[in-house]
Amino acid sequence: MSLSGLTLRQWRSFDRPAALRTAREAADRAGGRVALVETSEGADGPLHRVLIEREGREFALVPGGRVTLGFDPDAWRPSPEQTADYAGSLEQGYGQGPDLRAHLARVLSPRRSVDLAAVLMAVEDEDLSEPPADMPAVLAARGLRMPSSDEWEHACGAGADTLFRWGDDCPLDDLPLPDRPGPQHRPNAFGLRIAYDTYRTELSSDVTAVHGGDGGESVCGGYGALLAWLPLATAHRNPFMAEFVYGPDGEDLHEDCSTRPVLAL
Repeated sequence: MSLSGLTLRQWRSFDRPAALRTAREAADRAGGRVALVETSEGADGPLHRVLIEREGREFALVPGGRVTLGFDPDAWRPSPEQTADYAGSLEQGYGQGPDLRAHLARVLSPRRSVDLAAVLMAVEDEDLSEPPADMPAVLAARGLRMPSSDEWEHACGAGADTLFRWGDDCPLDDLPLPDRPGPQHRPNAFGLRIAYDTYRTELSSDVTAVHGGDGGESVCGGYGALLAWLPLATAHRNPFMAEFVYGPDGEDLHEDCSTRPVLAL
């Protein structure tokens, strides 16, 4: 089996020695070194986090295969508190639909299955040094590339089918500000620091989507608690902000955006 063909199902079937062997092979392929191999027990089997250091940056091993992405609002049951919070946002003139499910249908990617290769993905996103159109060449000079939207979403959720990478709930008594505690600050199942700060705006190769934040708009605009948390939802693609970022009004804002480099295996 080639490393790029490593599937999430296979990864979760590995014992620790097999995970260690795979980590060393990935590090050799990347020209780096194994920085961490951590194993914990999960509901679907062992969860392995592998971090590889390459040229001063840490990359996490993200297995692929046939994976299910997106979110189905019709199959989701919001809590009464979430429904009430969105109703309050509507009263203030915010929201993209008459109810919470309608709003989610407009800002989250739809449920679907895709085939993805296993990759190494940067643990931390990095600020854009050039406009988005020039970043592929900048990253290619380092042997890297931007992730696709599907890769970003899979890396964030790590197989979870919940609204957020940590579950369906978020603290409605607080906002996801950088200096406040919350589930967004924990590394995800693959060891990535991802969907952790609504002030971040991560770009992928898909110009119709942004990920992991909205530049802080949701926490500064009085939208309400749930709408402030939603930019951190795994399937959140914020098409309205993407249109702004990639449009003429966003030409000078690239330094406020970031991307998460990917290294092919």
